[in-house]
Amino acid sequence: MEPIKKDAKSNPSATANLFSQVFFWWLNPLFRIGSKRRLEEDDMYKVLPEDGSKRLGEELQSYWDQEVEKATKELRTPKLTKAIIRCYWRSYAVLGVFTLIEEVIKVIQPVFLGKLIQYFERSEPDNMAALYEAYGYAAGISLSALGLALLHHLYFYHVQRAGMKIRIAMCHMIYKKALCLSATAMGQTTTGQIVNLLSNDVNKFDELTIFLHYLWMGPLQAAAVIGLLWQEVGASCLAGIAVLIFLMPLQTMFGKLFSKYRSKTAAFTDSRIRTMNEVVSGIRIIKMYAWEKPFAALVNDVRRKEISKIMSSSYLRGLNMASFFTANKIILFVTFTVYVLVGNKISASRVFVVVSLYSAIRLTVTLFFPAAIEKVSESVISIRRIKKFLLLDELVKSHVPLTQEDKKEVSVEIQDLICYWDKSIDAPTLQNVSFTVKPGQLLAVIGPVGAGKSSLLSTVLGELPAEKGVVKVKGELTYIYIYIYISWKEYLRAVLFDFATYLLLSVGFRAVYQDADIYLLDDPLSAVDAEVGRHLFEQCICGILKDKPRILVTHQLQYLKAANQILVLKEGHMVARGTYSELLRSGVDFTSLLKKDEEEEGEKGEAPRSPRSRTLSQNSVRSHSSSVLSVKDESDQLPAEPVHTVAEETRTEGTIGLHMYWKYFRAGANVLMLILLVLLNLLSFMLMATEQEKLDFSSSNISSTIGTNGTFGTNTTQELNLDFYLGIYAGLTGATVIFGFMRFLIMFNALVNSAETLHNRMFNSILRTPVRFFDINPIGRILNRFAKDIGHLDSLLPWTFVDFIQVFLQIIGVIAVASSVIPWILIPVIPLLIAFLFLRRYFLRTSRDVKRIESTTRSPVFSHLSSSLQGLWTIRAFKAEERFQQTFDAHQDLHSEAWFLFLTTSRWFAVRLDGMCSVFVTITAFGCLLLKDSMKAGDVGLALSYAVTLMGMFQWGVRQSAEVENLMTSVERVVEYTELESEAPWETQKRPPPDWPNRGLITFDRVNFSYSSDGPVVLKNISAMFRPREKVGIVGRTGAGKSSLISALFRLMEPEGKILVDGVLTSEIGLHDLRQKMSIIPQDPVLFTGTMRKNLDPFSQHSDHDLWNALKEVQLKAAVEELPAKLETELAESGSNFSVGQRQLVCLARAILRKNRILIIDEATANVDPRTDELIQKTIRAKFKECTVLTIAHRLNTIIDSDRILVLDAGRIHEYDAPHVLLQNQNGIFYKMVQQTGKAEAASLLQTAKQAYMNRSPVHQLNGFATTRDGSLVIFETAL
Repeated sequence: MEPIKKDAKSNPSATANLFSQVFFWWLNPLFRIGSKRRLEEDDMYKVLPEDGSKRLGEELQSYWDQEVEKATKELRTPKLTKAIIRCYWRSYAVLGVFTLIEEVIKVIQPVFLGKLIQYFERSEPDNMAALYEAYGYAAGISLSALGLALLHHLYFYHVQRAGMKIRIAMCHMIYKKALCLSATAMGQTTTGQIVNLLSNDVNKFDELTIFLHYLWMGPLQAAAVIGLLWQEVGASCLAGIAVLIFLMPLQTMFGKLFSKYRSKTAAFTDSRIRTMNEVVSGIRIIKMYAWEKPFAALVNDVRRKEISKIMSSSYLRGLNMASFFTANKIILFVTFTVYVLVGNKISASRVFVVVSLYSAIRLTVTLFFPAAIEKVSESVISIRRIKKFLLLDELVKSHVPLTQEDKKEVSVEIQDLICYWDKSIDAPTLQNVSFTVKPGQLLAVIGPVGAGKSSLLSTVLGELPAEKGVVKVKGELTYIYIYIYISWKEYLRAVLFDFATYLLLSVGFRAVYQDADIYLLDDPLSAVDAEVGRHLFEQCICGILKDKPRILVTHQLQYLKAANQILVLKEGHMVARGTYSELLRSGVDFTSLLKKDEEEEGEKGEAPRSPRSRTLSQNSVRSHSSSVLSVKDESDQLPAEPVHTVAEETRTEGTIGLHMYWKYFRAGANVLMLILLVLLNLLSFMLMATEQEKLDFSSSNISSTIGTNGTFGTNTTQELNLDFYLGIYAGLTGATVIFGFMRFLIMFNALVNSAETLHNRMFNSILRTPVRFFDINPIGRILNRFAKDIGHLDSLLPWTFVDFIQVFLQIIGVIAVASSVIPWILIPVIPLLIAFLFLRRYFLRTSRDVKRIESTTRSPVFSHLSSSLQGLWTIRAFKAEERFQQTFDAHQDLHSEAWFLFLTTSRWFAVRLDGMCSVFVTITAFGCLLLKDSMKAGDVGLALSYAVTLMGMFQWGVRQSAEVENLMTSVERVVEYTELESEAPWETQKRPPPDWPNRGLITFDRVNFSYSSDGPVVLKNISAMFRPREKVGIVGRTGAGKSSLISALFRLMEPEGKILVDGVLTSEIGLHDLRQKMSIIPQDPVLFTGTMRKNLDPFSQHSDHDLWNALKEVQLKAAVEELPAKLETELAESGSNFSVGQRQLVCLARAILRKNRILIIDEATANVDPRTDELIQKTIRAKFKECTVLTIAHRLNTIIDSDRILVLDAGRIHEYDAPHVLLQNQNGIFYKMVQQTGKAEAASLLQTAKQAYMNRSPVHQLNGFATTRDGSLVIFETAL
């Protein structure tokens, strides 16, 4: 298997020294590269060994296995939380030391600040001892700032990496579990749910580890700060603490509510992604049925419910953030009001120590502590969901490697087998089945649709457990199931198995290369040409594998003579078992499935019955492998089938332009709302700045007045001043709080609306884009935009954006207030600002690319998961679980490389920003001492407290601005998908008549067709006409253009030339007007999650009576009546609780309900048994007698009695006439196809064609006759 990524660079952090580790110096070369050119995947560093997906996953898995084992003994439910804690508690607990030291520094720093301000208050210029002491305090402030800068980011780097490790380990476990799910478990989960677990639930661990330590640190720090506050302002501090204590349960309540909404949101997200998965998988059928609108309604309905929960949780977030940002104002107001009103003195040192202490505690108590509660609540929900998934039933298989001696006894033995797919249904899936297959034996299993043939193989594979009976399998199994691989081509080519020939891959015969002991073959010959099928049967099944035990489920009954045993199943019962000759003698109704070969030989002289009323026993089943063959002329070469190569995922370059922000805002709010938001933000900013200045002015004035008057109350003017200041202060605080809350709620509302609008635009754009987009883009890539990117738009981006706006306004407010009091503070601020902006620009060049690479490396993880779930049985049959797990781990490791760089580059930036800020704090602290003669105590307090505040705030603001820009890449990716190329309109002003088409005349006039503007032309100058009520077979070899003809008719891509239906030019009418008036029975039957009613009639256009009649016509009425809620029964994902044949019959029922004049059958009987084939043929002849029917056929017997046959070759019409006429031309392709079916079959086909020709109306129409709407005659030349 090809490696996911070649030649990754070794990770320099593994060998970096301590200095380089602390300052992230080892990243400098990467930033230099990023500043010069766009970063590519090859620039990333190899994942560190301790971060490898395999290592982490296996480590956590072992702890989980131990927990499950222990819980089983103790008769309790296993706790995933216990396994996580036992695995990671040591390494994570060590990180608590970092945060402890950091928080101690945060508490000590205000004490140093207070001592320094006291020096200015005492005003003793000649006291050198006091001056040196003051220098010591200044140094303490500076060192504290530097220590915080280094410790904070080292802590954050390590806790984020710890979160990454848990997430990676959990993803490994989820994928490993997905590969082991039993059939019952698969019914209890969906692809959408598993994708959601991998895309959203596991991400909670990334966020949880950041805040978890604050659960114990918050109360501890609060206690220390209360002690220091008591020393400063005595019992008055309790008033402020009371506000904090009130806020904490409020935040806890928000956290609980948030987790409640989160769990509801997750369920809706699961449902939305599951539906999206089905829409993207079945988009071709949805477009051909013109079902886009009901599916849009389905997704929009789920999305509306999801958004209502997201909006509620966003409002909670808004209230949470508003309470955080306004808490400080309220706390300070309450504390100082109480302090002053009880008659205490107030001083600058006291004010600024209290302000700084509250700032230190506020971050922990009102942001980190509630965030910890919120993240724990979210994580508990996610862990519960993951645990529920991990506890689903697994497939239990016992594979004992065989010795050389044992290999001689290789066998499959089944005795009195009874088993159930679903025990809630009384009837068993299989009952009383017995057989033995030994080396050298071929067991053929035949039976009608839903008989239990594939279920029997599932039992042998161990996928379907036996309820009763004996199942003994001695030997290694291998399994071939052609249906998966038809829909899985793109994936096979990329990552599946290491085999040489893609032809054999697509046929499913890679098994020949895997020297297994027992071969299970699930109808692998039905989708290949007769010649290829015979070659595979004779050379592979009965040749290379002749000494092996083989079980062949087949509808190709001509191969039964070669079988040692034949097992006939019907409705899960074993009807008969024996050799070919024994069954013919037994009197079992075997002739309904097979006609005697002797009759085939002897029928040449017999007068055949009317082919239109033929029965299965007559000629329908004479050869169900008759199909389109390659003609072996030396001059002919098989034309290359147009291969849709998977396009590389696009990745934009450069900065996110202002136009992208404008698109984002305008999606959620109109211009008036945006103006209101700007005004609200400006008003909040002005109130904040005024309030800060008023506090400083009050403290300076009051402290200077106290200096002369001694105490409050001795001067009436002072009392008036006090009342005046407190009144203004109260008014400003109240206004700040009110406008703060309003602003947060309105901003969250606008940004969540943006997410809703952009999702709807993207989904509508996906529905309207041509089919080629889905051919060249894997499902995982498209789902990634709907899962991860929309997830960012829903929750992460609004929070980050609002936070950035708030911090940005605070920074401006702080600088404005500080510079108005101390103008010289601008001297260091301006160069610092310039340096910040330069550093931000330098950082973003690399960071943006890292984030974009992180997004694109995430998609393959989802694609691999989605594809693995589709081919689960095959993976397990080939024992390829380990190989697929390795590929998944390789995809995870590639993503981890990008994620690791994302974490470390952010820290590289933050350390440098905070380092510069600590330099600013140092300059301010020592600058105040140098200018001590001209500085007031209040000014010093303001300058230093703001410098310290700025330190964390400035780097956070700049980093949040960078994070906003990084997250805007998700908006960019979503917007990219809102602007996809669109197919023609669904409806146009030119509408066809209501009863159109009432005849069913189809005319092709010089039509050329290509799947893309720059792709090869696959239909060349096609001119043909299909008459009303005519039944036309379309044949040709692989790549001849058969399906392309149908694509052109349905306008899946726009053809050149003219196609007319009843004289109406199809290119002039809307796609829905065209597609709704034609019915198609596709080769791959697609059912969708939802009720049986919705699958038959998504527009609710038909009555129950019509639906039951349609089901009766296709003999599905009994099967649907057995379902628990009949028509209202919810089908499993992709209709997997129905067999392939039953799903095909549902598609036929849809066609019957639509009652259209034109029916297209696209190899619809390739995957069904002869009875179902006959049923489909009979139903078509009866129900579509008045319709024009075009049939693309693999089995020539199904179209040999057609009115005419169109033979395509290399995109051109080779022949087009009645079958009998075509068979007169012994040089024609069609004649050669018939001859290659075998002597007896060819004779039968010739006879049937002749009989059909003789029975036709004597009035023979011209080959190119057609009339247009205006009645004029058009003649087309369709000869060679």
